[in-house]
Amino acid sequence: MGTAEIEFLPESAPEAKAFLSVRDLHVHFPTDDGLVKAVDGISFDVDRGSILGIVGESGSGKSVTSQAILGLHTGSRTKISGEIWFDGKNLLASSEKEMRALRGSEIAVIFQDPLSALHPFYKVGEQISEAYLVHNKVSRSQARKVTIEMLDRVGIPNPASRYDDYPHHFSGGMRQRAMIAMALVNSPKLLIADEPTTALDVTVQAQILELMKDLAKEIHSAVILITHDLGVVAETCDSIVVMYGGQCVEKGVVDQLFYEPEMPYTWGLLGSMPRLDRTRQARLTPIAGQPPSLIQVPRGCVFNPRCRFVDRVSGNRCTTEHPELLETTKDHEVRCHIPPAERRQIFANEILPSL
Repeated sequence: MGTAEIEFLPESAPEAKAFLSVRDLHVHFPTDDGLVKAVDGISFDVDRGSILGIVGESGSGKSVTSQAILGLHTGSRTKISGEIWFDGKNLLASSEKEMRALRGSEIAVIFQDPLSALHPFYKVGEQISEAYLVHNKVSRSQARKVTIEMLDRVGIPNPASRYDDYPHHFSGGMRQRAMIAMALVNSPKLLIADEPTTALDVTVQAQILELMKDLAKEIHSAVILITHDLGVVAETCDSIVVMYGGQCVEKGVVDQLFYEPEMPYTWGLLGSMPRLDRTRQARLTPIAGQPPSLIQVPRGCVFNPRCRFVDRVSGNRCTTEHPELLETTKDHEVRCHIPPAERRQIFANEILPSL
């Protein structure tokens, strides 16, 4: 297998002291139909002990971003540029051998579907033990002991006997707990959870999220939670990045994004989210249209074909000029041509009453 085409970066870490710092990351995939701009210039920071949520519709570039951090884009035609600094180390300049050493030990991932992530022919306990043995020089009996302790910590009953069960012996929630045990068994510094609760019922979902939060805080990990569920983000995360069409269109702390959102796409996500805390008079309002093609990204603002407020901007700027991601208030950045004061007025008068 060839290596991805990577634009190498400065050898000094950025001035920001964030534990994980992603700067102007681009991940493009050349295809017979054209260049797929899966991630097109995203930047964010995550500190240890904090949880960042990355939200957006399917195809917005969430998972591709996490895979770039993990160093999984190794195809010979993949084009990657930007900066990914992890604990002062430049991941995009790291070799595959160095990334293999980091994956599973310092950077761990929880996948969406634990049934496909766990090997069906091997016992659950053995798979977790193997993840521990790869990065620690211990005996198999010691690894088994650590694994049983970890299974107990994630809430699996009778962990010593369940160690020898196969994945199909576990329920969906139990399999996801086993995946969390595997991800956290080496006390990683960074945990990436890619849609970890999508296939679970609401009760189990809440338990898994609470477990993930508690264990991540206990080992002081930085956490990236990738999801399309804003309810999950509200309950779990400290800050949010909203992605659309491979780009970050809004980011800020949770309270800002839920109570003072300024980007029309974020308004659309909030409007399509069911509310259980009060009686809702109007029906949910889906975002009209379809997500953009990442081969033929719309000119101007990437959201303009689906935006209800294009006519609020003079001079066709929305369809001809790409908006910059600008700070509108402290730690709150928005990519939109509508002036900040007018965005706040639109939200207060037209959007908020219907939420």
